[in-house]
Amino acid sequence: MEYNWDWSVLFQVPYFGWLISGIQWTLLVAGCAWVIAFLLGSLIGVSRTLRNPILRGIGAVYVEVFRGIPLLVQLFIWYFVVPELLPQDAGMWVKRELPQPEFTTAVICLGTYTAARVAEQVRSGLQSLSGDLSNAGRAIGLTERQNYLHIRLPVAYRIILPPLTSEFLTTFKNSSLALTIGVLELTAQSRQIENYTFHGFEAFTAATVIYLVITLSVVAIMRGVDRYLRIPTNAGGSS
Repeated sequence: MEYNWDWSVLFQVPYFGWLISGIQWTLLVAGCAWVIAFLLGSLIGVSRTLRNPILRGIGAVYVEVFRGIPLLVQLFIWYFVVPELLPQDAGMWVKRELPQPEFTTAVICLGTYTAARVAEQVRSGLQSLSGDLSNAGRAIGLTERQNYLHIRLPVAYRIILPPLTSEFLTTFKNSSLALTIGVLELTAQSRQIENYTFHGFEAFTAATVIYLVITLSVVAIMRGVDRYLRIPTNAGGSS
């Protein structure tokens, strides 16, 4: 089959604007979701290392539930099912009056899903630390909360920076699933360009290159950050 290549279509109006808009929505979904994932995942990861069995149990249940259900299924649950489970007025507000309901749903779903993965990274980072760090904090009068905030978590984050970078990139790529509920991110805009121009190869090649450029840029930046923050001595060991 002979295919008529035409790369110029990507720079025509309105298709170039669609690609730019898709990049913006992709970065916005991924960025907002990562904020939720990092904050919530850190709390859950810390809870799994506490002495309180109830908090450890809650954290374990959260991780197993959100890691065990496919992201696409969770996205549909958040978008189609959760509004129906709310009180009638609240459900109607979510479905009809909530600004950008597709975007909000995608951010919440992707953030809570990724939080389970971040929690495991934080937990493993904390558990890899030597017990001497905690003992040193107690020796100078720090409470357990202060010990985590000022000693254990800062060191753990530096150790797990590479896997956290990987989790962010996964969040960035998983944002493409938001097209299934109507978010016009990069993949959705590429499909729209294909539908209007019948030049799908060009549209999806452009999307592929954009994803790759952003991913490689993040990796390069985080490698520099990792080298700058790398702990020169071994702070690991069993706690």
